[in-house]
Amino acid sequence: MRRLKQWPLRPLAYSFCSSAAEAVSSSTAAAATAAFPLKHVTRSNFETTLNDLRALVKAADFVAIDLEMTGVTSAPWRDSLEFDRYDVRYLKVKDSAEKFAVVQFGVCPFRWDSRTHSFVSHPHNFFVFPRQELTFDPPAHEFLCQTTSMDFLAKYQFDFNTCIHEGISYLSRRQEEEASQRLERLHGEERNDSSGETEDLKLVRLADVLFAERMKNMLNDWRSGLLHGGNVSSESPKISNGSTQSTETVFHHMRPALSLKGFTSHQLRVINSVLGKHFGDLVYIHSNDKNSCSQNFVVYTESQSDKENLMKEAKEERKRVGERKIQSAIGFRQVIDLLASEQKLIVGHNCFLDIAHVYSKFVGPLPSTAEKFVASINSHFPYIVDTKILLNVNPMLHQRMKKSSTSLSSAFSSLCPQIEFSSRSSDSFLQQRVKIDVEVDNIRCSNWNAGGKHEAGYDAFMTGCIFAQACNHLGFDFKQHSQSDNLARNEKLEKYINRLYLSWTRGDIIDLRTGHSNADNWRVSKFKYENIVLIWNFPRKLKAREIKECICKTFGSASVISVYHIDDSAVFVFFKNSELVWDFLTLKRQLESSDGPVSVLHPLSKILEGGNTGAADYKAYKEICSSHISKVLFSDQAETVGVKSRTRPNPQDETDRREESTDAVTHKASDLIDAFLADRVEVETATPT
Repeated sequence: MRRLKQWPLRPLAYSFCSSAAEAVSSSTAAAATAAFPLKHVTRSNFETTLNDLRALVKAADFVAIDLEMTGVTSAPWRDSLEFDRYDVRYLKVKDSAEKFAVVQFGVCPFRWDSRTHSFVSHPHNFFVFPRQELTFDPPAHEFLCQTTSMDFLAKYQFDFNTCIHEGISYLSRRQEEEASQRLERLHGEERNDSSGETEDLKLVRLADVLFAERMKNMLNDWRSGLLHGGNVSSESPKISNGSTQSTETVFHHMRPALSLKGFTSHQLRVINSVLGKHFGDLVYIHSNDKNSCSQNFVVYTESQSDKENLMKEAKEERKRVGERKIQSAIGFRQVIDLLASEQKLIVGHNCFLDIAHVYSKFVGPLPSTAEKFVASINSHFPYIVDTKILLNVNPMLHQRMKKSSTSLSSAFSSLCPQIEFSSRSSDSFLQQRVKIDVEVDNIRCSNWNAGGKHEAGYDAFMTGCIFAQACNHLGFDFKQHSQSDNLARNEKLEKYINRLYLSWTRGDIIDLRTGHSNADNWRVSKFKYENIVLIWNFPRKLKAREIKECICKTFGSASVISVYHIDDSAVFVFFKNSELVWDFLTLKRQLESSDGPVSVLHPLSKILEGGNTGAADYKAYKEICSSHISKVLFSDQAETVGVKSRTRPNPQDETDRREESTDAVTHKASDLIDAFLADRVEVETATPT
């Protein structure tokens, strides 16, 4: 999965052409001839693949995952910035997961084979697309695409046609609940309809009056034929010459019926009204066949009780059909439910955004705070390990990686060259490597060419290989490993499990068990957020250096530590202390309320020129980031959200006090990084406080 700054944005409104030389095939034959034996899964083979995957996940020691998305950041200022507190960083991740779509989902179970002393991997590459499957009051699916992201996927031969036309749709748990509630309401409304089975439709148009009379005559002739002729298979009555509408005498639930085809919904309402006014023993029934095709009937009933029973049967059948549609629409979420129910160790690489997408797409709306999110995700996936943290925190593994980045491809090349290049290495570090085989559709192999990077299934495979090699170097003796052993509870992994990077660029680690973040770590300057002022909509010509000079002329040369651009329209000003924040905001308000010569000649007049400059505390920044709106310029965002200039937060605000308390918590997970950077030999286990 790729993590880049990517703009601009545009909604997905049309089908993309694939840049691949050939369409991705989901057949076994295509997988066998590919450079890497990868199982491609689309709508056509999803059900059979899911049945096989259940057994593979159940037997797995861990499952590696990876996602490909349509974008990462919805505006430049929503990228990870140096001054982003961990709770603000979560809001930016939340915005990304809510706005962009997942188009590929890689799932790769790994199982230790004690007979061959090797891991057997089963890489699956699922094409995913949020198709609208439900016809009754369904939610609309919308998402953004970044052109650079789409171009990147096309560069690596992503098949957009397969994704859009054959991608597997899904419902989140919340969407399933809402759909079930809507179905129950519809069923309840039908059940509580005390007026009987018809409606008194007032016919205003002449065409409706003529149609109603014609249907009355036709139904009367058909009913008379049933009662007097006794031959229900006789020729059905005709509507009119040249009409696309047709009728046919059939049986419906062991009762003689007239099948209605080609009628509009309005015409069917007119027919229902005619039945209610003129035919006490005929009833209109709407149903669906086994293929969910709509069918309409006029059914003859022998008595009032027979009529009521038929209506009840029809309503119950419609409910059962609706329930089956909902179950069918769950789609790919069944894979997520499988991973959650088996509670296997989930392995990802720099995967906080991946996990946020999993929650947003397959569980429900993301919680408003990081604390609520981690508490909820931990109940669904209690064991998650991030290989990027593993490689950066463990001294030995970091020493191995020091000459290269810890990106997925670099880590795979460094730790698994014998896998990537199908050759043996003389590197002593790799002499004790873990053997890994690949099995697809019961065909197992040990040698292959490198697969397609940035394809979710292959990236998941690489992630799992990195984890297996890393565990080996942590001292795991897989030869003594049995199926009953649980890697997630192994003490050698305890310090790494359930710790994810909120921001790799800042080094923020969040603990999924406690919600705590290592706010003070080696990548972040030691500063307090109450010392920060947010300024926006100042004259665009001003640069950070000029803004600092204007403020320092007023409050002293040492009053401002730094000025940091959010974008061209906004900056953070980091003051020496919080009192200066109060002084600056108060002075700004006074100058803007005065028209005297002092305000014109004041050093701050350059910043306030134009009269539209906004300034506020860090709380306002969090408020702006929490909005679902994403304007390209931060100043436009602040104006649209409606954040006004303010002097300082209410000191009595309990929310602020809780936030300050959270900021003060430095979890021991940060000690892992600090210990490594200090070249300590031993790294203590970080345990929740």
